[in-house]
Amino acid sequence: MRKLNEECAVFGVCLTSAEAVGVTYNGLLALQHRGQESAGIATVHDCKITCYKNNGLVSEVFSEDKLESLPKGKIAIGHCRYSTTGGNVRKNAGPFLSEYLTGRIATAHNGNISNAPQLRDELKRNGLQFYATSDSEVVASLFAYYILKERDTLSGIKKAVKRLTGAYCLVIATGENSLIAVRDPTGFRPLCIGRGTDGYAVASESCALEVCGFEFVRDVLPGEIIVLKNGELTRHGSMFEGKEENRGLCIFEYVYFARSDSKIDGLSVFEARYNMGLILAEEYPVDADIVCGVPDSGMDAASGYSAKSGLPLAAGFVKNRYIGRSFIYPTQSRRDSAVRQKLNPLAVNIRDKKVVLVDDSIVRGTTSEKIVRTLKNAGAKEVHMRISSPPFLHVCHYGTDIDSEENLVANQMSLDDIRRKIGADSLGFISIDGLKDACGKCLLGFCTECFTGEASTRAKKDVFE
Repeated sequence: MRKLNEECAVFGVCLTSAEAVGVTYNGLLALQHRGQESAGIATVHDCKITCYKNNGLVSEVFSEDKLESLPKGKIAIGHCRYSTTGGNVRKNAGPFLSEYLTGRIATAHNGNISNAPQLRDELKRNGLQFYATSDSEVVASLFAYYILKERDTLSGIKKAVKRLTGAYCLVIATGENSLIAVRDPTGFRPLCIGRGTDGYAVASESCALEVCGFEFVRDVLPGEIIVLKNGELTRHGSMFEGKEENRGLCIFEYVYFARSDSKIDGLSVFEARYNMGLILAEEYPVDADIVCGVPDSGMDAASGYSAKSGLPLAAGFVKNRYIGRSFIYPTQSRRDSAVRQKLNPLAVNIRDKKVVLVDDSIVRGTTSEKIVRTLKNAGAKEVHMRISSPPFLHVCHYGTDIDSEENLVANQMSLDDIRRKIGADSLGFISIDGLKDACGKCLLGFCTECFTGEASTRAKKDVFE
């Protein structure tokens, strides 16, 4: 748990050609950074849904032969996962298939359903069985229950989502040759729409749309339901009118989760991170020789710090591109190994230099300690750590794995104690106001609960009009 962990990514397409499986595979590759424990694809062909999923990276789960074996349909959804609810086992991988008397649906889910245990108990009392331990299975079963009860797929999904509390973005493939996308009323996790020459796609991030040849159209609005069928899109307005004040994207999407080339709720992720660096340089200037970023999510903020401070930007590390983000490894020993292999200092750039080192966060402090030590062992004269998020102080209930405040180093130590622990010559965290200013162009406002204990800021009203 050196970095925050986020649950997963979703992707779905509705095309006029039978290329949905290949496009979805490419979309998942572009979203691999959001979850690297498991992957799955469900496709619709002749009103039948076929799903394959397994543990591993997208490219490991789907060999060329496996992709060729899936039916060539016009609709497909995909999912890649990091487990925050339920363990990292194959049965918890998405998408989830749900069967009922008159049909079948497949559901892919990004987020965390806080009332999943209560819903599971209720559904069990109504005769439903569960085989996995993730909240995504609960969501899929709830859909099946209400679709059967309402005798209509869309009506059933509308009823079901009103029972969910927490954070969720959903893509649902139906046996009626349609794809349905839903974003929760808070807008906590991102979801966007793209249009191509032969249909539409929805994805957790816009980078996946662009990689697959779709033009970004817009973000799905909080509480909105989108239906794609026969290559056409219809919108069903917010199911949760009157709750604008509670809406806000998780601000850590801009700090760390999302890819730099994505745009979320009106704001470029790169621009947000660059702005964080500008503000860090204003809030924590220092007499130094160079600025280095910790790859990858610290690089954009380092660029901003360099531009504002006038200090040259230099490469401090060579990154092994074949090692995934350290947070994907579920055991401590595997995370330790990944950190050692992942970053190698570029000694020629840092020897005898005073280095400003920019990173996105400090959760426990163990990774920062190793990185600072690595730079000093490579000859850095001083290392001044600058962090583009405020100290983590509170538990997150909406899909990241800050599950205990006592595990957060900022709750155990003062700023100077943290500095000494990681071995830095100085340490500065961006202020909460500075972070909000850096992300000020986000149309929804944002949730900053893990930093402030306050759930969200007020969204801009014109987004919903």
